[in-house]
Amino acid sequence: MNDVNRQAVVGLAQMLVLLPVLIFLPAWTFHYWQGWICLVAFFVPVTLITVYLMKKNPELLARRTRAGAIAEKQLIQKIVQSVASLVFIAMFVLSALDHRYGWSNPPVWAVVVGDIMIVAGLAFVFWVFKVNSFTSGIIEVSENQKVISSGPYAIVRHPMYLGALVLLVGIPLSLGSVWGLLTIVLMTAVLIWRILGEERFLADNLRGYSEYTQTVKYRLAPFVW
Repeated sequence: MNDVNRQAVVGLAQMLVLLPVLIFLPAWTFHYWQGWICLVAFFVPVTLITVYLMKKNPELLARRTRAGAIAEKQLIQKIVQSVASLVFIAMFVLSALDHRYGWSNPPVWAVVVGDIMIVAGLAFVFWVFKVNSFTSGIIEVSENQKVISSGPYAIVRHPMYLGALVLLVGIPLSLGSVWGLLTIVLMTAVLIWRILGEERFLADNLRGYSEYTQTVKYRLAPFVW
C-alpha cells in the first residue's frame, strides 16, 4: 500500500472511531437505531468513493487527503477550516443530545429523508470528482489546472459544497433531531465565508475563472446565491 492510500485508510479509520463516539456518547446509549443507520448511510458511500479513487484516480485522492486547517496555506482559511470542524462536531453532539433528552421527535419519514440526503449528497460529490480531477481538499491551483464548466459546474460554481450542504442537512434529520439543524445555519455561513475567499484566489490564480463566473451566475445554490 502506497503512502496516499495508507493516509486515506487511516483517515477513514479515524472517522470510523470518531463519529460513533460523537453519536453514542452524548446519546448515552447504543439503543439508537437512527445513529446506526446514519453511520451506514455515511460510511458505505465514503468507503466506496475512497476505494474508487484508490483504483481510478490516485492523484485526486492525494489532493483530497491533503486537507484541514493544518494543510491550508492561508491563515484565514486555516480559521475557516477550524470553525467548520467545530461546527461539524457540534452537529453530531447536539443531535445526539436531542435524542437523549427528547427535545424533538421528528417522524420516521423525516429520518429516512435524512438518510437519503446523506447518500444523495455524497453521490453528488462523487459526480464532482468524476468531472473535476483537480478538486483539492485545500484552496490551491495545481499545475496544468483548467476551469471546469461541464456537469455540476454548469449548475453552480462550487458544486462540491452544494453536495456537502445536502449531506450536512441530512445528518441531523438522520439522527432524529430537529434542533441539530440549527448548526446548518452556522455551517452555511462558514461555507459562504470559504467560497468568497476561494473565488478571490481562483480569480487571481486560475486563467479563465473570471470569465467562467460570468457564465455560471450562482455560487452555491441555483436561483438563490
